[in-house]
Amino acid sequence: MRRRNLYLLPAQEDRRRPRPHDPHRARRRVHAQDRAVTTTSAVITASAVTAASAAPRPHPARAPWTLRRRLVLAVVGLLALVSIVIGLISVAILRANLLTGLDSQLRSAADRSGAAVGDGDDRGDSLPGFFGTPTADNILNGPAQPPGLLALVFDGTTITTGYTNDETGEIESLSAAQVAELAEHVRVSTPMTVDLRGSLGHYRVIAETSRSGVVYLVGLPLATVDGTAAQLAAIIGSVSLGGLIGAAAVAAWIVRLALRPLQRVTETAARVSRLPLDRGEVSLVDRVPAADTDPRTEVGRVGAALNRMLDHVDLALETRQASERKVRQFVADASHELRTPLASIRGYSELTRRSGQQLPPDALHALGRIESESIRMTGLVEDLLLLARLDEGRELEQKPVDLTMLLVDAVSDAHAAGRDHVWNLDLPDEPVEALGDAPRLHQVVANLLANARVHTDPGTTVEVALAAEATDAGPRAVITITDNGPGIQENLQQTLFERFARGDSSRFRGTGSTGLGLAIVQAVVTAHHGEVTVESEPGRTRFRVSLPLA
Repeated sequence: MRRRNLYLLPAQEDRRRPRPHDPHRARRRVHAQDRAVTTTSAVITASAVTAASAAPRPHPARAPWTLRRRLVLAVVGLLALVSIVIGLISVAILRANLLTGLDSQLRSAADRSGAAVGDGDDRGDSLPGFFGTPTADNILNGPAQPPGLLALVFDGTTITTGYTNDETGEIESLSAAQVAELAEHVRVSTPMTVDLRGSLGHYRVIAETSRSGVVYLVGLPLATVDGTAAQLAAIIGSVSLGGLIGAAAVAAWIVRLALRPLQRVTETAARVSRLPLDRGEVSLVDRVPAADTDPRTEVGRVGAALNRMLDHVDLALETRQASERKVRQFVADASHELRTPLASIRGYSELTRRSGQQLPPDALHALGRIESESIRMTGLVEDLLLLARLDEGRELEQKPVDLTMLLVDAVSDAHAAGRDHVWNLDLPDEPVEALGDAPRLHQVVANLLANARVHTDPGTTVEVALAAEATDAGPRAVITITDNGPGIQENLQQTLFERFARGDSSRFRGTGSTGLGLAIVQAVVTAHHGEVTVESEPGRTRFRVSLPLA
């Protein structure tokens, strides 16, 4: 879309005149010096971006857990802890019992081994047919010996060792390292655990000394004890895991049911929070259901407290609304009643001034002041009456309005009233129409232009632009009014559109403003389902009006 700039000047001033320097004004051409500055700025910008990318980025804050998740995890965690404790105790008790039984078998094997090495009692209970030097094979081949038995015999000069293979039943020898490990425990007369490494693993061993001085050591493998304990641990773990999954599902369901009243209380508070309580008449009818206000429960006490608070807020809103209605009615009545006397004062002062009678200069000056002040007061009364009508919610006329011609007329009027300012108008090639009340929309633009003219210094450039934009809310007509004046203080921008809002900056010097112009702008734009915003900094102020397209 091609745009054009219109400069509205009288015929006798129809010549190009120099513009004051504006650092924010868009340029169509770039000079050599500008390119150099641009290149330097690009290098600085690239360096800044590189430094920013190299700087460590703060980690985003982790989202807090919900109450439902914390409750479910607490229940599951407690059950898991109880299951672990029960499992550990069960495995420990079982292993201790199995180890006691294994030690009993080990002592019985040691007693039989003593007979195998010729250590009979006084009655001669040594192994029948035993003659010669005792060896480990005598013990392993003895009667009623359990499978997997390990034996070591030291007769003072020779050490013999061996163990029975569980699978084949054959006697196999031990390695030198295993023999050395067993030799360290030949003086131990109580059962103890020894790690033989390799395929043998852990053994429970006990050493005895015969009356003839022969030292023998026997042992039984711990594989059965460890396997049974591990199997029990796996069973307990599997059952506990399944139970925890089921408990988590049940806990989530129970917590969801228990928190439903709290969810309803939250939904009520959320609905109330979305109401525009700061303006207009608000009907605060949302309350927490009676079933969720039982004072015997924690959630019920919260719901009852919220209902009491909403009752107080509702009463305060009704009081405020009644007060606002009285004020609006008073303003409307007073404005209506003041119109007639003000018109009479203005008419009589103008009639006296034009009567043709010779009046003293001071009387003529007084009559002029009376007439000008009556005109100013009439404008103030009209503004108050308009605001009162808009506050009552009166519907404005909804007809297609050609914003292009409206801006041309408004800028022409502003140029006539402020010849010491530079007025630029940027319009699209095609007309832009919006639904609304033409006189009221003209008043919006006129007030914004008057604000730019009155509150800026002579020589200030004011640029007015019109465009059609596509937004999430639908196609919109956007009017922007930008000046390169002193700007508006940041603390004043929040209250700029309030009634009788004024500031003490250079932009708001003694201009005689009533403080209602921008309030009328916002009220009219809001009545047209539009939006008006302001952005300001020293050297640039921009008002933006958005209206629905026709």
